[in-house]
Amino acid sequence: MLQKAIRKSAAIVTGLALFSTSFAGAPSDRLPQYSVADSVQTLTVDLDKKVGKMQPMWAYVGYDEGNYTYLPESKKLMGDLVKLSQSPVYIRAHNLLNTNEGSPMALKWGSTNAYTEDKDGNPVYDWKTVDKIVDTWVNMGIKPLMEIGFMPKALSTKPEPYKHKWSPGDAYSDIWTGWAYPPNNYDKWEALIYEWVKHSVTRYGQKEVESWWWQLWNEPDAGYWAGTDQEYFKLYDYTAKAVKRALPSARVGGPNVTGGLSKRQSQFLTDFLEHCRNGKNNATGKKGTQLDFVGFHAKGSPKVAEAGHVQMGLSTHLKQIDAAFKIIKSFPEFAKLPVIIGESDPEGCAACSSSSGYSNMAYRNGTMFSSYFAASFARKYELADKHNINLEGAVSWTFTFPGQPWFDGFRSFATHGVGKPVLNVMRMFGLMSGDRVAVSRANAYSAEKIMQQGVVGTSDVNAMATRDANSGSVMVWNYNDEDIELSPARIALSLKGIPVSRVLVHQYRIDETHSNSFTAWREMGAPQQVTNEQYRRLEESSQLELISSPQWVDIKDGKSSINFELPAQGVSLFRVTWN
Repeated sequence: MLQKAIRKSAAIVTGLALFSTSFAGAPSDRLPQYSVADSVQTLTVDLDKKVGKMQPMWAYVGYDEGNYTYLPESKKLMGDLVKLSQSPVYIRAHNLLNTNEGSPMALKWGSTNAYTEDKDGNPVYDWKTVDKIVDTWVNMGIKPLMEIGFMPKALSTKPEPYKHKWSPGDAYSDIWTGWAYPPNNYDKWEALIYEWVKHSVTRYGQKEVESWWWQLWNEPDAGYWAGTDQEYFKLYDYTAKAVKRALPSARVGGPNVTGGLSKRQSQFLTDFLEHCRNGKNNATGKKGTQLDFVGFHAKGSPKVAEAGHVQMGLSTHLKQIDAAFKIIKSFPEFAKLPVIIGESDPEGCAACSSSSGYSNMAYRNGTMFSSYFAASFARKYELADKHNINLEGAVSWTFTFPGQPWFDGFRSFATHGVGKPVLNVMRMFGLMSGDRVAVSRANAYSAEKIMQQGVVGTSDVNAMATRDANSGSVMVWNYNDEDIELSPARIALSLKGIPVSRVLVHQYRIDETHSNSFTAWREMGAPQQVTNEQYRRLEESSQLELISSPQWVDIKDGKSSINFELPAQGVSLFRVTWN
């Protein structure tokens, strides 16, 4: 239904507004000007009013299946991620210490055999597969957000069963097997982590490893950790000791609790921070434990509404971030530490596909995912500003799934090496640099308003903007939680504070007919076997697309105005550059 609406909106844009951008100083007979009666939504960007740094916290990506890393499809996506970002991309992967043969073709699983024991119980370290993964990242210019986990079979207090056989449609709890348990020997665990960090320094150099993050485990307040809270705190003590013993300047943190608003998640995060502040260190016997950054997760909650369409849950997503920020700020000792949202997504299961019965996840192939991505990341900046949080990164648990059908509805940036529309929002963010600057609009949705009521009925038509020495960038979105037929938004974008008399303007667009490989694939008949020519066309359609030719525009009194239509669930980026 939404795609039908966007096609209708796109037809309006194609027929009327592909060249409907009008600028102050441009010929007035080219395009109609909007009036108040046209229900124009006015966005005003003040390039002279700084609101904060454009920290590239969006350049963080994660996935369960660590052994996917070195497959051709994954390497192609990572190459795209590196090319789109002016700053380093960070990657986080599960299962880096799991015991098994390292087979890459299994959902929600990975293994390296980094740790085994001989017949006498002596440690045997084998970094071959770990190196294969990390070499791929480092050689491409990617930085690890190194997740320390999970428990090797020889160290698990309950090693059997160990490797799970989960597939979409199975109970999620089936994945939690022997790798989720505490160690049977904490000293051996500490030695393992010490050897891993020391090996990393030897292989990649101290300066490189100092730029990484070392983070213990995943969601220890849930089934990923089969021990008690106190056993996790003990594991953290031994882990932090090992990391710092191998490299005192390394950065170590945790706990990456699940996204949620229940007492359980809040209490775990609070208790962990209190342990790091005042608790007895199980590894050293001293008070407190080293903490260099704080991690937690946040997720939305899409559902299928009574009318049968998908309804997203951006409100839930933002509430979880807001709640975690409040807890962190309640600890003065940690309030200024870097914060990394270890997973920050519209929902909680990347490997659950829409074709496998998860109808509330059918949004992932098209423009609802891309518009949600734009709107949600803008509000992460807003909430970090509100709480004065040092938000370093927000990991999109969104990668690729080699060997799966085309556009099967997994939460991914690409399918078969072809980027989805959401990847183009990453490309837009990559074009935004410098400082974030002020955007204003009457009666606009704010993070607070979205947390209170979601985005239902009236759409969220808003923007975020940046400025550096020679350019300004404005990302505009037309987002709604509801996957229903919606009209395009008529927008008057007003820019002020332009420091020169002439600028070059580029407008990029993501909608049904622009920067959209999913549309191109469906127009081909949704083939599962594509020809070389079809693949080439899909690759072309997956790139970030200009909606019209770049235009030189004369500026008067530092101001310019742009009138345009933006389809429902569409995203536009305006790049204004000068010498």
